[in-house]
Amino acid sequence: MLSTAKRVGNRMIGNPEQTVTTISTETYLKGIQVVKDPRHEAVKYLVSLFPIFGWITRYNLGWLTGDLIAGLTVGMVLVPQGMSYAILASLPAQYGLYSSFVGVLTYCFFATSKDVSIGPVAVMSQTVAQIIIAVDAQYPGKWAGPLIATTLAFVCGFIVLGIGLLRIGWIVEFIPVPAVSGYMTGSAINIVAGQVPALMGITGFSTRAATYEVIIDTLKGLPGTKLDAAWGLTGLFSLYAIRIICNRLSKRYPRRARLFFFISITRNAFVVIVLTLASWLYCRHRKTASGKYPIAILETVPAGFQNVGAPVIDSELVKALGPQIPVATIILLLEHIAIARSFGRVNGYKINPNQELIAIGVTNTLGTIFHAYPATGSFSRSALKSSSGVRTPLAGVVTAIVVLVALYGLTPAFYWIPNAGLSAVIIHAVADLVASPSQAYSYWRVSPLEFLIWLAAVLVTVFSSIENGIYTSISASFALLLVRVAHPRGYFLGKVTLTRNSTESREVFVPLRKDNVTNQYVKVDPPTPGVIVYRFEESYLYPNCAIINSVIVDHVRENMRRGIDFSTIKMADRSWNDPGPTRDNSLSAEAANNEKPALHAIVLDFSGVSQIDITSVQTLVDTRNEVQKWANRPVEFHFATILSPWIRRALVAAGFGIGTPAVELSNEIAPVEPHRGGRRDKLLDDASSVGVEDIEAHSESLPPTSGTVPIVPVETPFFHFDLTSAVRAAEAGVEKLRERAETPPVKYI
Repeated sequence: MLSTAKRVGNRMIGNPEQTVTTISTETYLKGIQVVKDPRHEAVKYLVSLFPIFGWITRYNLGWLTGDLIAGLTVGMVLVPQGMSYAILASLPAQYGLYSSFVGVLTYCFFATSKDVSIGPVAVMSQTVAQIIIAVDAQYPGKWAGPLIATTLAFVCGFIVLGIGLLRIGWIVEFIPVPAVSGYMTGSAINIVAGQVPALMGITGFSTRAATYEVIIDTLKGLPGTKLDAAWGLTGLFSLYAIRIICNRLSKRYPRRARLFFFISITRNAFVVIVLTLASWLYCRHRKTASGKYPIAILETVPAGFQNVGAPVIDSELVKALGPQIPVATIILLLEHIAIARSFGRVNGYKINPNQELIAIGVTNTLGTIFHAYPATGSFSRSALKSSSGVRTPLAGVVTAIVVLVALYGLTPAFYWIPNAGLSAVIIHAVADLVASPSQAYSYWRVSPLEFLIWLAAVLVTVFSSIENGIYTSISASFALLLVRVAHPRGYFLGKVTLTRNSTESREVFVPLRKDNVTNQYVKVDPPTPGVIVYRFEESYLYPNCAIINSVIVDHVRENMRRGIDFSTIKMADRSWNDPGPTRDNSLSAEAANNEKPALHAIVLDFSGVSQIDITSVQTLVDTRNEVQKWANRPVEFHFATILSPWIRRALVAAGFGIGTPAVELSNEIAPVEPHRGGRRDKLLDDASSVGVEDIEAHSESLPPTSGTVPIVPVETPFFHFDLTSAVRAAEAGVEKLRERAETPPVKYI
């Protein structure tokens, strides 16, 4: 009723109809789509869980060739790596093959990345080993290591699956790249340090201690190096030699680069086969009476899958794993998503993070049927898969067949694999995870604070544990995020006139304070005396609103005239918390105060503000009250470039933008006790009652208007669509104020 009366009145006096950009809650709810057929949407959602249906019908022989080559290539690397990582996880070697088979096969059906290869990885394996040690220390001998690892895979997989199904995979966005790189680098150093003793045959101390302790103990144990070092060092040297030689030959003979590439990628399998053959030749007749061999070998690896069936989950074991589950889940999440995004970016496609989490979750929950331990994306095998020319995720099926053949047909040969050779494979694969000095330097150049997070993650991982390194990097990242939100950057702006030629010129607004962005030789003119222009660079929310309030109020007190003449006020009548200058310096203080301009308007550039909340709006009201008390007169607040109708709505609710005299506004927008009289509510209802639905309902009956139509609604004259018009409006107000300077100001108490 009230909005209709206003519309009729505006038409009678000739004011054009305005489409007010503040919207009502009812209008917003109308825009929400209502599900008409829940069954159809449910089926659509279930189909979306299996991306394979989107491309399998278009599969062709051209794709098959690339997938066969990539699948076979990854399989030759995965078999020795899988067994090596199982040993790293303090598990029998066959468990690495179980995880390898389930990972590559399951991922094919749920993948949104053609390049990622899921299976055992070094960091996760090291974490599993530490978890097994921790649980066994708390409950000695109660659960076997494989059962602990399988239960961990089920619980973590279930959690990750839930995150993916609920579509809340965006939580991984809170952890930045330097944090992930930091703990990965520290973990790689940890793993390499722990594998050197096995590479050299050095025993007599725990390789699961802190990295620096393992390094010290290894150096002390060098005199006790055993024959294993012959296999380990030879294998490690051969792996690097083959890679370096093939890379150089590829550059020298580009036409044969493909050949040298495939020779290079078979180096893991080739070196393990040669070392195994040498181990068999040397050890087969040298078994001691106690059943030991001169070097440590893998010995019996059971063929096929053992005890396949539904997993038995012990609730007491789950409770024992409770403190370790968060770190294991974080590793599953971060490592896989980081790898999938990286290869999607390189190869020109976009992954679905939620679907990738579903793939990880299903892989680990179903993997427990085969007694697999936690698996996630592998960077080295994914890079190999991508370089081999993979075309679709179906290459994972080929890799699974290779693993299956090894599991059922090659296990007798695995008996003679030297442990030192597997350590060489681990060191060779993990060393590439260490961030290079150039990468660390790039972190420093881009963001020194994030470089410190990276460095802290590395140091804590090396001197404490992988778990503490992960928690440190994540905690530091959250702390930095909160600091950035709570301490936003903002600028007081001045004007620079840009002249293209003698007839065209325009004004731009840049920070008054010199920075490294604007030319230091360009003169920046301050706004008209009595006008302050401030630009926000962050959303205006409760963590940062108090700081912004202090910045603006302090600037006003330092640069604008105090409106109260304390020389006319007795000391007994002054406020206890703002008594003004003392008698000794009252004259000099008053003279300095009179030289400053009187505050008339504050222009706030909201182009960088996407959200506000109740606390920030209340703080803005407090800012208005404080500056008006200082100026002892009404101060206009102009807002430029408000991008959201909800921000306009919130500001109108607080009395901004509508031009209402400040004496009629309350100091609180959400008081605990309701205000009496209802004057404020009436003002705000009048200002925001016209909604989009009102305009749409009557737009057809409106006569055409001639002449110019203002962009800004007449109900909100202090909202402006650009900063230039906002500043000009504020400056025009100063000119009008000068014309009627004889009008006495309103006295504020």
